Amino acid sequence: MHVPGVVDAVSGYTGGQTTSPTYYEVCSGRTGHAEAVLVTYDPNKVSYEKLLEEFFRHHDPTTPNRQGPDVGTQYRSAIFTYDADQERLAKESLEAYSSRFSRQIVTEVVPATTFWPAEQYHQRYVERTGQAACHVANW
Repeated sequence: MHVPGVVDAVSGYTGGQTTSPTYYEVCSGRTGHAEAVLVTYDPNKVSYEKLLEEFFRHHDPTTPNRQGPDVGTQYRSAIFTYDADQERLAKESLEAYSSRFSRQIVTEVVPATTFWPAEQYHQRYVERTGQAACHVANW
């Protein structure tokens, strides 16, 4: 998926307490982190509202701690915001999109914390492998 105006998208982890977590640590559910994507965009070419629209088009905001076959707190639905304007727009989008889903939206809107880029083998995963998701056994 390519959105004009998006400069970069980096896979990683945020929202937890572990410094420099690895994928396997995050998958354990003990770091508090969520798997996330840090999106860098040109606001002259794409709006934050358009990015929120894409989030809702490609993400299930109604299932707690799950995305597709992936289960755990690291798969919680969250929008991590960097300022009051992003927070306001994210909350407005939750309200606007709530009528489009048959179930309640469970997406959290929370202030962004340190973002830790994922390992290189997670970057551009779908582009590189053609697989919709990567999985690791629960242990």
